[in-house]
Formats: sequence, structure tokens, C-alpha cells
Amino acid sequence: MIPAAILFDPMPIKAVGASLRAARFESAPDVPARGVCVLLNGQTEFIEKYFEVIDELRGRGFAVATMDWRGQGGSTRMTEDSRKSFVGDFSEYDEDLDTLMNWVVTPMLAQGEKPVALAHSMGAHNLLRLLARRPASFAAAALCAPMIAISFRGQKELLVRSVTRYQLWRGKRADWVWGMEGRDPHKVTFATQLVTSDPQRFERTQMLLREQPDLRLAGATWGWLAAALRSMDWLRGQASAVTTELLIVGAGKDRICITSAAQDFARRAPAADYVEIAEAEHEILMERSAIRAKFWLAFDAFMQKHRASV
Repeated sequence: MIPAAILFDPMPIKAVGASLRAARFESAPDVPARGVCVLLNGQTEFIEKYFEVIDELRGRGFAVATMDWRGQGGSTRMTEDSRKSFVGDFSEYDEDLDTLMNWVVTPMLAQGEKPVALAHSMGAHNLLRLLARRPASFAAAALCAPMIAISFRGQKELLVRSVTRYQLWRGKRADWVWGMEGRDPHKVTFATQLVTSDPQRFERTQMLLREQPDLRLAGATWGWLAAALRSMDWLRGQASAVTTELLIVGAGKDRICITSAAQDFARRAPAADYVEIAEAEHEILMERSAIRAKFWLAFDAFMQKHRASV
């Protein structure tokens, strides 16, 4: 199988307000084809970080469609300082996902076929926004450490919300959330990162960002945080509307998203299975091989269970 890194041929697709960098990959030629998997990455991430995952999906018979969300990766950046994560409202991410579906995913599907999805963190959040509106859009979806609620890292939630509203009132929507500038990937070391226990996969991402520094994103602005809080508040009330078959995988050592919130969402969603990997940090798919093997075991069992749909 020719690796995704060699096959990578990004394509621009035009969403309202942004140009998005997307890509598609055919399934491996020597395995039975199983349809299309839409791969959605998280905040600060980019397509190249997921080449290993793309090849693992291709080896399972899936063709893969993916993209960089607006404001990150190779898509249009939304502030003058390209290291800042900014969005006015998460409906803008809805536009991104609709654009990917219309221009990349739909042409890949056979007549009457539905795609499946694998989505991480903010990507999982944005996918759930779509599924709350159009649950029949996907045959099944696997969500890694979905952004249902985020950790405030020791700060009181009421204080964070109050300060965020105050900063917006001051017109500071595009300013860094305090401490976020220091999360520039060029400054972060394995000892100070919060997302994986695997130094090799962490270093692989760092190497990509040293080679392509324009891909890096440091962290949130007050505008992004305000939009995220609004969207999470809304999404937590939508669990019963998401009737799509779901596999929600929680990370037991997550320091970014709140795992218990993902478990609660799975409990309230009509067709959700929940698996927790106790030793996993937030980026389950960038974890040590033994941890990733547990994820893929759950993923394969889930897809086998729903094989009639995919």
C-alpha cells in the first residue's frame, strides 16, 4: 500500500468566509472496500498529523475524506497572528463540514451509500452538531475524546465564563486567552504538553511543525472560547436528538476535555456505545501503540456490529 504521506494531494474547497484545505484517499487495493470514512481532526490539528490514522483506515477498506477546519492547518487563518485560534460562532464550523460533505464526500459515495466517521475532540463536537440536525447523514460514527465539556484546569467555571464575557465586552475577541500564547508548539516540550504519553508520536508532530511552521496553532482567543462555551451548552442538550449509531471513546487521563461529560452524553444518546481507555491522554489516536490498539479493537468491533449499515 502506498502511504498516505506520498499520496497526499490537498485540494482547496470554498466555504462561506474561508478557503479550506481538504484531501481524499482511496482505500487500500488489496482489502475489500467498505465505503467512505470522514476523518475530522481537533482544534490546532492538521491533515498531515493523521497520516498514520488515514493508512490504518485505508487498510481496513475505507476510503478517507478529511480537511483542516477554518483557522488552522492549511485553511484560511482568521486573525492577523496565524497562531491564534478564532471563530465567531461554531455555525462557521457547520459551514466547513457541510462544504466537505457536499464537495468531497458526496462524490465519493455510491448511490444510496452513507459514510461513516472517525472524529476527535473538536472535530467530534462539530460532527455531533451535524448529527443533532441531520442524524441520518452518517451510517455510524466513532468519536475520540469528544469535546462535550472542557477542563478549566483548576479555575472555577463561573469565573472563566465571567471573565470571557468581560473580555468580549472590552472588544478583546481576538486576544489570547491568558496563557495560550505560551502553548505555541515551538515552545512546548514533551514534559509540558498535555495530550499524549507517547514521546515518539509527539516528536513526529513536532517535526512536521518544524518543517512546516505555518501549520502550527497555539491556542484559543477569547472569541473562540466564548463560541465554544455557547456551543457546548447547546450540544449537551441535544443528546436525545442524535440517533446515529455512535461509539464514544473516553480518555481516562484526559486533561483537555471532561471524560465524564462524554460518558453522560453517551448514556443519554439513543444509540451510543461507550468505551473508556483508562490510561489514555486526550489524543487517543496519538497515544502509545498499546493504548491505540485498545481503540482500534473497539472501533473494529463497532464497525463489525454495524456492518449492515456500512
